[in-house]
Amino acid sequence: MLSTEVVGRGGGTPLQRKEGNDKLEASLADMLHQHHVSAASLRLQTEVAKKEAMRAGARVSELLVETVNGGVEECFLNEKQIELEIRSMSATVAHFQKQTHQWLSASRALNDAIKEIGDFENWINVLLFDCHNITAAIRNIHQP
Repeated sequence: MLSTEVVGRGGGTPLQRKEGNDKLEASLADMLHQHHVSAASLRLQTEVAKKEAMRAGARVSELLVETVNGGVEECFLNEKQIELEIRSMSATVAHFQKQTHQWLSASRALNDAIKEIGDFENWINVLLFDCHNITAAIRNIHQP
């Protein structure tokens, strides 16, 4: 009975204490080993997750840049197209201005010619009136 009492209180024979300490050390060593393995596994998982997050972030960044650049590229192409159309329209407007100026010059020349014809016709009418007056005067003189 005495030996049981001593063992129960942590006493016991040195052999029993050594076996208990060995089991405790083995258990602690096993727990420490499991902790290191799980910590290493967590570090590896964290590193893999970090790399995956970096890749995903880079991909998101690339997609955003492509989206923005796509809009910018579309605006740039539209701008170039508009500039080409402006040049074409400017050439067309210049051609129409020249043609309009020619028509205006021809219209003014025709207007001047019509005025001259009107002036000539008026001059002829004045001459005709004068001739009628002269003829009437001569008839009046020669009539008894």
